[in-house]
Amino acid sequence: MADRRLQVFYTVAKQLSFTKAAELLFMTQPAVTFQVKQLEEHFNTRLFERSHSRISLTPAGELVLDYAERILNLSTELETRMGEMTGQISGVLMLGASTTIAEYRLPRKLGDFKARYPQVQARLTVANSETIESKVADHTLDVGLIEAPSHHPHLKSIVCCDDELVMICTPQHALSGLRNITATQMAELPYISRESGSGTRNVVDDYFRAAGVQPEDLHIVMELGSLEAIKGAVEAGLGVAIVSRSTILKELKLQDLVAVPLNPPLIRPLSLVYADGKFRSRLLQAFLDYAEVRLKD
Repeated sequence: MADRRLQVFYTVAKQLSFTKAAELLFMTQPAVTFQVKQLEEHFNTRLFERSHSRISLTPAGELVLDYAERILNLSTELETRMGEMTGQISGVLMLGASTTIAEYRLPRKLGDFKARYPQVQARLTVANSETIESKVADHTLDVGLIEAPSHHPHLKSIVCCDDELVMICTPQHALSGLRNITATQMAELPYISRESGSGTRNVVDDYFRAAGVQPEDLHIVMELGSLEAIKGAVEAGLGVAIVSRSTILKELKLQDLVAVPLNPPLIRPLSLVYADGKFRSRLLQAFLDYAEVRLKD
């Protein structure tokens, strides 16, 4: 129901990018620019300062953003409340998930959730845990699934399941036959790490610190932002890595990789986060209830 120009402006203002807003809105960039220009003409003022490489909000733009957020939230709440009067759970659920969860845990669960609530349309954003938290906090996403406990002051967090992390290496590796391996032993090995901002990276770094090994003292040969790239690098014999056991089931079955348990074990919680104070529709509550129970399976 809300004015489309206001919706487009709000997305551009939150992203501070016409290109990113166009991607999120499934629009062309010229169409996004046109909608913002229409709103500026309506208010007879500029809402953005434009330079060669970036945009920023003018004082008028800051004021419009404040009202736009309230108007759009109320509009969403109205649509949801009216829909709930019919007893149906429907609408768009904006989900975000870190790479490990999105690629290896979530697809089947989303299919199951869709079967239960066929009128729900789920839209999934995949990024590292830090990015997902930020998008949930600014209401770009309704809910996020991340690989580390959340400490964001404006987010509520629910632990939905546990996940074991293990060291991986090739079957030909000298340590592939070990029953388990310690952090101190791993500090001597060529190590392939996830990128900064990754939930896995944060959890693993904390694990090393607790064992008296500083992450900066590891023999890191690569930092990669893709789990598939990490597995490929390990399979090529370039080093070892620590990953979720759930992400290497195929490689273990094909005997392309070996999983060596850590000593002590590294079990991390996978968390579901949503914005504190955000209107909790029946759709959002249904997904929260579903995730808390079904993601443990």
